[in-house]
Amino acid sequence: MKKTVTITINGTAYTHEVEHRLLLVHFIRELAGLTGTHVGCDTSQCGACTIHMNGRAVKSCNMLAMQAAGADILTIEGLAKDGQLHPIQDAFWEKHGLQCGFCTPGMIMWAVQLLQRYPSPSEAEIRHQLEGNLCRCTGYHNIVKAIQYAAEKMAKR
Repeated sequence: MKKTVTITINGTAYTHEVEHRLLLVHFIRELAGLTGTHVGCDTSQCGACTIHMNGRAVKSCNMLAMQAAGADILTIEGLAKDGQLHPIQDAFWEKHGLQCGFCTPGMIMWAVQLLQRYPSPSEAEIRHQLEGNLCRCTGYHNIVKAIQYAAEKMAKR
């Protein structure tokens, strides 16, 4: 059985007929064509699929598309504004907070919410808040440094 679902992603409404079991991550990638949101584990363990739904960071592999009907979604593609990287995106670039880049979109989307909640986080707070996002390459050192750098830049705005 299929149902028509409309989800607004990065300011654009996407309407598609979907199976009840379609995951939100697949709606975003396959039906909306936004491939920055990654599928890493399909079990909500890695965080590569993290997006913002109605202003809250969520793992899109752990939700059905039907659950997001009518929602306002922000993905990594919608984070930059007017050709300018978001301060966290810039910080990941400047502080080498990525290696292979697979986890990076999810890390960045989670970090945006982290800095909204904790504008001046300690290293321990950053590490604790990132526990639901896995990186298999970097050991997190530069990711933490990038988030600290972004916090400093955002505080000066």
